Amino acid sequence: MQTQTHDLSFTDTEVRKRFLSWADGEADREWGCLSLIWEHAPGLAPRPLRRETLSGHPVIVMERLPGDPLGHEPLTAQQTESLGRALRRLYSIPVERIIDAGISERRYGPSTLPHALTGWLSETHDLSRCQDPALVADGVEAAREWLTRPDALPAPRLVGLGIADLNPANIVWDGQSCRLVDFEDGGLTDPAYDLADHLEHIAGRITGVFDPDALSAAVDLSEEERDRMRAYRPLWAAFWLVMLLPENGGFRRNPPGTTEVQASHVKGLIAAM
Repeated sequence: MQTQTHDLSFTDTEVRKRFLSWADGEADREWGCLSLIWEHAPGLAPRPLRRETLSGHPVIVMERLPGDPLGHEPLTAQQTESLGRALRRLYSIPVERIIDAGISERRYGPSTLPHALTGWLSETHDLSRCQDPALVADGVEAAREWLTRPDALPAPRLVGLGIADLNPANIVWDGQSCRLVDFEDGGLTDPAYDLADHLEHIAGRITGVFDPDALSAAVDLSEEERDRMRAYRPLWAAFWLVMLLPENGGFRRNPPGTTEVQASHVKGLIAAM
């Protein structure tokens, strides 16, 4: 699976994001999301400046936001509240405006990820490089079996705009406010689905960056939305288990034993359902 999709260059005021391919529409998604956000929630994300082509590659030029990326330690209460407000502003952009702007469902959205994940989990995996192949195999099988249950997941609901990749490094903190960057996978989504994605992102979960209860409260999810969020968390945990299997890049980029930790986490979430 492709992991690197772009490279970045900076000036004092601008960021130039050069995409490696036109094929998956990342540049179009990024430009569409940033343009819509600038219209309906200005200041939440970088202002889009212009589109270019460089050596046959699509380029998005946007303003450079002040601040530094988060993710090295758990968010403070102030950061959690600010991030919650930012996400609520994002989710509150009128759905009809999203559709009118030609923005479709986010990458790996609620209508597509379950089917794709079922296929990945059903493949034959060589787990010999894992520290505990039996534990990882049990986690894969638990996730695969869970996905076959007819009531495992809520019905897809596309009601808001999502960033789709809330790696904590995509949250920029200026000391007062959180802003969001990296919308190349963004699009129509269910806020509960996206928040489950954010909470389960391996870059944040392993280090405890997000407090699930505090963040869902800061986003002001309803009780029904929180139930949907909890229902979607095993799906995203299983996604990251696949990303951490030996044939995928997450296995190489993370310390030995991370796959086993993720397998145990998947099993725990499913057991709690």
